[in-house]
Amino acid sequence: MGILNVTPDSFSDGGRYATPQAAIAHAEEMAAAGARIIDIGGESTRPGSDPVDPQEQIRRVVPVLQSIAHRLPVVFSIDTTSSEVAHAALDAGASMINDVSAGRDDPQILTLAGRKMCPIILMHMLGRPKTMQQAPHYEEVTAEVAGFLNDRIVDAGIRGVDMDKILIDPGIGFGKTAEHNLELLRRLRELTVLGRPLVVGTSRKRFIGQITDDTEDSDRLMGTAATVAWSIANGASIVRVHDVRPIVQVVRMIQAIMGI
Repeated sequence: MGILNVTPDSFSDGGRYATPQAAIAHAEEMAAAGARIIDIGGESTRPGSDPVDPQEQIRRVVPVLQSIAHRLPVVFSIDTTSSEVAHAALDAGASMINDVSAGRDDPQILTLAGRKMCPIILMHMLGRPKTMQQAPHYEEVTAEVAGFLNDRIVDAGIRGVDMDKILIDPGIGFGKTAEHNLELLRRLRELTVLGRPLVVGTSRKRFIGQITDDTEDSDRLMGTAATVAWSIANGASIVRVHDVRPIVQVVRMIQAIMGI
């Protein structure tokens, strides 16, 4: 899954693809590099970020989707917590929803996913992006994340989402310290018992830089590659990344070693 931030303020590439022309060109590059899914978002969810009005999100993402969704051989996912934005994106050519709030911000997004019969990723996040990195605390992070995701799966089912359309994401970096992130990665297989495909997003995140001493997020490719290899080997079905071409090589090698 390639990341396409059509935003001025995302943590790694904010502003680089804020215009439709730049976003379209980058989507084409990621598709050519081997991305199977492109996750497009018009709202940054980096630590400390503020919410973006749904109409502004729609203004950012819909022209891009209308231009490329029907001509590139990839699945387009809309990264939003708003049912209004998700609806507009699905109408423009997206066929998947990625909700970092797991349907808590706007429960109608679950109803929409059920009605449209589209896949939806439910992610764990402690608090909200504005405050999530302010002293996050867990008694037992893996168990608490698993319990949260199980509850969200149940709620999605109640609201009409087909169980086969639900994916889950432990939310690496979303309300977690570096040690929380490492513990979740060590025990990733414990989340596969929930029976849903596992999405993992570690790309260029701060905890990698804390370990490798790389202050610039663009220098964290090798650290990201290590977490991707580990995640695939421990049950992840999808990895969400900025650097598609080199990470495709990592995934193909790990899959070859695993015989899958």
